Amino acid sequence: MIRVVVVGANGKMGRETLKTVWNAEDMELVGAVDTYGEGTDVGLLIGAGPLEIRLENNLEEVLRRVRPDVAVDFTGPESVYENAQTYLRNGVRPVIGATGLLQEQINEIVEQSEKAGLGGLIAPNFAIGAILMIKFAAEAVRYLPHVEIIEMHHDQKIDAPSGTAIKTAEAILEQRGEQFSQGLPGEIEKIRGARGGDFAKGIRIHSVRLPGLVAHQEVMFGGLGQTLTIRHDSITRESFMPGVLLGIRKVMNLERVVYGLDKLLFEF
Repeated sequence: MIRVVVVGANGKMGRETLKTVWNAEDMELVGAVDTYGEGTDVGLLIGAGPLEIRLENNLEEVLRRVRPDVAVDFTGPESVYENAQTYLRNGVRPVIGATGLLQEQINEIVEQSEKAGLGGLIAPNFAIGAILMIKFAAEAVRYLPHVEIIEMHHDQKIDAPSGTAIKTAEAILEQRGEQFSQGLPGEIEKIRGARGGDFAKGIRIHSVRLPGLVAHQEVMFGGLGQTLTIRHDSITRESFMPGVLLGIRKVMNLERVVYGLDKLLFEF
């Protein structure tokens, strides 16, 4: 049995993860951490009745007491970096879904995990379909190098652009290369930001935040007399759970943290 702690457990993704781990036959839910709702029985959060596991707000104390194998983190940009260091310091494998980490922070987490010999995962998106979207986009850009990304999320998401959009742009740039630059020289924005954020070499990322959305992304390619759109939609947060389970299971056999669920799908 894989012993799992869920961090950010009182959030929407945290609650979905609690339910998923609780119902997994090869996992044991041993703790739940959140800064809100301390003392609440997690069974009440997932409609399972009392489970005798209560929300706590001292992450390090929980890790030392229950000794989990894996910590699944759905917190936020303001805490995830320090949380990751806490996991590795306590010999716990992190599975991180919170976005907002800077590239230098990701590099440091990977380096620390290698020294500790601990597997882990940082995943901007856990939806299998979203990972396939990124893979297909990287293939399409070989033939249609003009591309823009539109990502759309619920209005409670505080970071923009999304980690998925950044991961998509990285994959596109890696495949397309630096030699190509799109866009009109001297382009004028009448309203600053109207053309989106320029990731690199004219790869524009546009972020939409509206109530009613969950997580959606379009990668739009333009060519001579044609366009191609690759789109993925997460309709409910359940869409992320197969990827979360995959991550929990796979990191048990890794010796360092990897970035992106695609690494587990296509390389291990």
